[in-house]
Amino acid sequence: MKLLKFIFFLLLLTTVTPGFATIFYSKNEAMELAFDKGAQIELLSLFPDDNQSAKIEQDAKVKLDSGLFTFYVGKDQGKILGYAAIETSTVRTKPETLMIVLTPDGELRNVYTLAFHEPPEYQPPERWFEQLYKRPLAEMDFNKGVDGISGATLSTRAAINSIRKVMAIYQVMVKNKDQD
Repeated sequence: MKLLKFIFFLLLLTTVTPGFATIFYSKNEAMELAFDKGAQIELLSLFPDDNQSAKIEQDAKVKLDSGLFTFYVGKDQGKILGYAAIETSTVRTKPETLMIVLTPDGELRNVYTLAFHEPPEYQPPERWFEQLYKRPLAEMDFNKGVDGISGATLSTRAAINSIRKVMAIYQVMVKNKDQD
């Protein structure tokens, strides 16, 4: 009888404790969101030198954790449709993965949550990201008019940091390269 009660208790615990990991899009689905179905996708691997890394960190206001960055370049008949980067960061203790999409000129066009492993109430909604679209990198800050979300402070901070990082990498390594 005690074993039956114990098994019942374990079953009750597993139904009450939800798993929070949610994966919204695969990489292929994400690329279609960013550039449409027929676009050609090219990888742009970037290896910043010490000066570029310092400039990116200064502009993004974040410490870089890697010396390799990959942008996905969407093209249609040779014309650049935009750039996308997939960034994963830890919110509290679990990761969120965002795809940050820039216009050919480096403006923020879209942010898609690809995966979110924290409780769903901490996830910034799509409408929150909309306030960031076309905002310059220098104004991508809570002290410069970006509204936070009560109860999701860490999630929004992680998202802003990822967006600033991608925009800074574009400005330092892609935009300047296109002008050379």
